[in-house]
Amino acid sequence: MTSTNSDDLPVTYADIERARDRLDDDTVVKQTPIERSSSLDEFVGGEVYLKMEHLQWTGSFKTRGAYNKIRNEVEAGVDSFVAASAGNHAQGVALAATRCGAESTVFMPENAPQAKVEATRGYGATVELVGRDFQETMAHAQSAVEGTDAGFVHAYDDVDIIAGQGTLGIEMYHDLPNVDTVVVPIGGGGLISGVSTAIKHLSPETRVVGVQATGAETVHESLDKGFPVTLEEVDTIADGIATGGISETTLRMIQQNVDEVVTVTDTEIARAILLLMERAKQVVEGSGAASVAAILSDDLDVSGETVMPLLCGGNLDMTQLRTVLIYALAARKQILRIRVRIDDRPGRLEEISGVIADWDANIHDVRHDRSVDDLDVGEAYLVFDVETSGAEHAADIVDGIAAEGYEVDVVNHRSDA
Repeated sequence: MTSTNSDDLPVTYADIERARDRLDDDTVVKQTPIERSSSLDEFVGGEVYLKMEHLQWTGSFKTRGAYNKIRNEVEAGVDSFVAASAGNHAQGVALAATRCGAESTVFMPENAPQAKVEATRGYGATVELVGRDFQETMAHAQSAVEGTDAGFVHAYDDVDIIAGQGTLGIEMYHDLPNVDTVVVPIGGGGLISGVSTAIKHLSPETRVVGVQATGAETVHESLDKGFPVTLEEVDTIADGIATGGISETTLRMIQQNVDEVVTVTDTEIARAILLLMERAKQVVEGSGAASVAAILSDDLDVSGETVMPLLCGGNLDMTQLRTVLIYALAARKQILRIRVRIDDRPGRLEEISGVIADWDANIHDVRHDRSVDDLDVGEAYLVFDVETSGAEHAADIVDGIAAEGYEVDVVNHRSDA
């Protein structure tokens, strides 16, 4: 990957400037703030400024590209639009179309977060829930446009979309002209294509780093092979970047303007969500937290730098929030699941519960498990879910139970924790 801009790319800085002029309605797109995080400063050994695009009107950057595309098309005579989205693009399209006096139909996966579905309808779109994943939903949406006069608003493979997202890069530069590194999540690549084009034009020495979830990673292989690679399945809590592929357009722009791409696990993303809630008091979805997960990972060194992670979305469904919190707390051992082998006789549960209580831990749940092959006749496992203050406390509890002569195992260990 090179780090200089080029006017022969599909989207240029001039296109982004025109998009910025078009985004003149602050009831559709507003300038979002940056905020320095002293907590993250300490973690990474640099100066961390969070770009809080999750505070955008629709909760994500997607309105920028959608409004640029739709307003341009409406001025050309198009009055209805179709899109496919896992959620954030859906809301951007719905709001943009409504503001431009057009109709919109958005196809969303059957498992799309309910909060995003309801918000999309609230912004004025008709929502169709079809498909098990984004790729299947996309196919339905593209079929629906065939033979109609409706415009199709692609989530990332469109020059107007990319130019609109690039307005965020101009904003980020003016927020912090001396920034050393900006970190941008990658799904289909439209966001990083636009942001990197703007950043590299305004500040060629600034490092642009992309980040993908390991369960939806496609950029490294696409770069190696020289063409976009598409996954048959994706598996990540970061649904906003779970597209399963980039496009030829976005691949070209990543090759030209992005310096480095790293990946982060779901555990790292969950930890970042929890950390942002605890330290920055910000609720950010998985795709938005991926940039913070990246600067906290061993794969990206930003020590001594001024770095700006982009919090690109904040539409975190409350059901998903519960899942993420359990995931993150389990990784920290603040939720501890232990399995204790016992002689299945009265008093064992009380005895082990007493040991846990002696360590001032709260038992959230407990069950007997007798149908395990390695148990002898008359034996059982007691499986405890325990709330602890962290890894050290969890280790003390396990050691305390073992000291009473019991065989005890921690069973919530994560291989990527």
